[in-house]
Amino acid sequence: MSLRVLNPNAEVLNKSHALHMNINAAKGLQDVLKTNLGPKGTIKMLVGGAGDIKLTKDGNTLLKEMQIQSPTAIMIARTAVAQDDTSGDGTSSTVIFIGELMKQSERYIDEGMHPRVLVDGFEIAKRATLQFLEEFKTPVVMGNEPDRETLKMVARTTLRTKLYEALADQLTDIVVNAVLCIRKVDDPIDLFMVEIMHMRHKFDVDTGLVEGLVLDHGSRHPDMKRRAENCHILTCNVSLEYEKSEINAGFFYSNAEQREAMVAAERRSVDERVQKIIELKNKVCAGNDNNFVVINQKGIDPPSLNLLARAGIIALRRAKRRNMERLVLACGGEAVNSVDDLTPDCLGWAGLVYEHILGEEKYTFVENVKNPQSCTILIKGPNDHTIAQIKDAIRDGLRAVKNTLEDEAVVLGAGAFEVAARQYLVNEVKKTVQGRAQLGVQAFADALIVVPKTLAENSGLDTQDVIIQLEGEHDKGNVVGLNLQTGEPIDPQMEGIYDNYSVKRQIINSVPVIAAQLLLVDEFIRAGRNMRKPS
Repeated sequence: MSLRVLNPNAEVLNKSHALHMNINAAKGLQDVLKTNLGPKGTIKMLVGGAGDIKLTKDGNTLLKEMQIQSPTAIMIARTAVAQDDTSGDGTSSTVIFIGELMKQSERYIDEGMHPRVLVDGFEIAKRATLQFLEEFKTPVVMGNEPDRETLKMVARTTLRTKLYEALADQLTDIVVNAVLCIRKVDDPIDLFMVEIMHMRHKFDVDTGLVEGLVLDHGSRHPDMKRRAENCHILTCNVSLEYEKSEINAGFFYSNAEQREAMVAAERRSVDERVQKIIELKNKVCAGNDNNFVVINQKGIDPPSLNLLARAGIIALRRAKRRNMERLVLACGGEAVNSVDDLTPDCLGWAGLVYEHILGEEKYTFVENVKNPQSCTILIKGPNDHTIAQIKDAIRDGLRAVKNTLEDEAVVLGAGAFEVAARQYLVNEVKKTVQGRAQLGVQAFADALIVVPKTLAENSGLDTQDVIIQLEGEHDKGNVVGLNLQTGEPIDPQMEGIYDNYSVKRQIINSVPVIAAQLLLVDEFIRAGRNMRKPS
């Protein structure tokens, strides 16, 4: 009432209304993303204001692209997107878990229980679940030679939730090889050193890994070779074009000779730079069949291109800065900013450089490099929807492999961890908790089951039947997950279904915090300074 006196335009929702609005928003967002979870999940079609269409199963893409009105749902969506930014996966699981936790809490709150008591129970359950996760995880020793099979299992589990099975299995090898290519034992893994390039060309199964680099432009001179083998690569950031002076100067000449002398003087500095590159080429390519390629970050003007073409040099201009870093890692050598002290040590090496023309687009492939520490994943697909889906999936796959290498641990998937954690909370932790906080632990335990429940639902199985079977096996001491084809319990270790440890830990850490904040809201006040004045 006091707020009404201060601001008659304020909109206020009190006590149970505010709480139920929060709970309904969480359940609404859960219902949207629920059907996407797991390999059997369905696809959403997002239609933009201009009629542009996006097909996706990726929770992160959905939450970023969807226009959400409810402030509560926006808060949950931001948490889930932050989860993706931190660990690369688990967006849908976060939203579903928050929704289920709110749903379980609603039962107790409707019976007159105070949210604060539930929140205390959540905190106890969260600490116990994190402790259980430490015991439940499977350690993996990575060292200098990581176990490829484990990495493939983790990547395959992630990719199958985004793409159909055959394509996911093909991309698994590509993703694992790409991360191992750029990995340096003592340095953090920089996934930007994997270039993701796409071509609207052929089919999705033609997607492949290029151990080298694919540049999205070609040479600019008709006389330069389109294909060259055994190439020395000069990576440089040197301007090879005539630049006008910064001050306005006039030049008056009385005959043609003076004009020619002026033009020669203007071009002299550029021609000298080009000549130094040609001299280096003659030095390293004399007496053999090797070729010479210049890839420059700055411009090369037509007269310079002409000189280089006559000398038999392939030249590419205006390469992207990120590609310059990748080029040095892929081909070796070093990037030079001046042509004054050029030596053969500055040069990298590639066994094959060729140009591929697709419609009006030109692509230059730099392949067969020695000891590559940078590579390119070349995505192919018949249309933009396919390419976008593969691109999202590959990003998540790369992050999954990176997480495994950094965590040196994995967690059994197919819902095995969630069922095991629930049994642990109900059978052991709940008995040690005093008073009504037990109900908070029970609500948290029941909410954990939502992942296997949703997996079963999306596969067209009977959810009650599946959960009873899984819990029965866990009570006997068997750690089992769910077979989505038959609905029978399976051993995830035998099937090679593994999740990321860091993703699970992040979900368990963040979900109870957000749920607690939403449950403790008892009043909604829309009375901000920028509220519109009534007309």
